[in-house]
Amino acid sequence: MKLRKPLRYLRNLILIFFLSSIGAVIIYRFVPVYVTPLMVIRSVQQVFSGEKLICKHTWVPFDKISPNLPMAVIASEDNRFASHNGFDMVEIKKAMKENETRKRKRGASTISQQTAKNVFLWPKSSWVRKGFEVYFTFLIETFWSKERIMTVYLNSIEMGNGIYGAQAAAKYKFKTTAAKLTRGQCALIAATLPNPIRFDSAHPSPYIQRRQGQILRLMNLVPKFPPVEKKETPQKKKKK
Repeated sequence: MKLRKPLRYLRNLILIFFLSSIGAVIIYRFVPVYVTPLMVIRSVQQVFSGEKLICKHTWVPFDKISPNLPMAVIASEDNRFASHNGFDMVEIKKAMKENETRKRKRGASTISQQTAKNVFLWPKSSWVRKGFEVYFTFLIETFWSKERIMTVYLNSIEMGNGIYGAQAAAKYKFKTTAAKLTRGQCALIAATLPNPIRFDSAHPSPYIQRRQGQILRLMNLVPKFPPVEKKETPQKKKKK
């Protein structure tokens, strides 16, 4: 009898979590993501460390972002983004094998996983967060299109100190707009994404310039995103 009440509370909490998380994912399928947990965490860190509060972010739709930018991040971060279900098993297996001998472990997070983490979770890695990341990745792959996932990713990803998303990066790094970013600028932004606080796309180090060159070459090899739909040719009328 004593256990019934706690179990009922636990059941209700689990039910509330599932309903609210699914609801949030469905809402964000249509509504812009203006604030993410990372933005809040970084702002709090700045305040407590006595730094100037910097949080630059402007949401823009997919058609207002240079088509070079999704190609650059796919080339840099997730070559099979358009075809996998949120988890790249090829890269996961590669990472597991390499990590058997590597001192510095490498991950295999996809753009979908990074989007789930950026929008719904916290940045610090742990097994608990990874579990939630898998759950939210499954949800966004279920309810969102690949184009929506890419749109949210390009609008929410950290691209510098207090700079989030393509529009803010374009403005404060290159004095332009997200729509007018050049191929080279997009490759520079993608090159810094593993550590955008350490690396500056506006003032690239020799290492970032080398990465830029690699990404530019890969951009010619990865499938175009979004995929170009084949136009159906009208069937010829059969002669009577």
